[in-house]
Parts: sequence; C-alpha cells; structure tokens
Amino acid sequence: MNTTEVVINEIKQLPEPLQREVLNYARFLKHKAEQDSLLKAQLISMEQIWSNEEDEAWNNVPSR
Repeated sequence: MNTTEVVINEIKQLPEPLQREVLNYARFLKHKAEQDSLLKAQLISMEQIWSNEEDEAWNNVPSR
C-alpha cells in the first residue's frame, strides 16, 4: 500500500469535521509549497540583478 492509500484510509476513519480539518491542512500545505516554489523562482531570477560587479561597492556600506 502506498502513502496516498494509507492517508486516504486513515482519513476515511475520521468523523466529518476532522476530515474537513485534514482537507484544510492539505490545502494549506499545497499553497505553502506553491509559494515556496514561486519565491525560489523569484530569487533565482533576481540573483542575476543583485549579483553584479557594479553593485559590489554597496555590499560594504554601513546601514544606519
């Protein structure tokens, strides 16, 4: 039995209100994974802009 089947069997044994909680949590995890993926894509695309020789001088400027 794979993980999906085990999870489904466990959820089937829960009362309806708890099944809804599991569903909400699964949606939360899915949303979080999507956001993490978007953030990673943004960081990769911005890295080319942030990491360049012209801007290296700004790396050692003290902040206020």
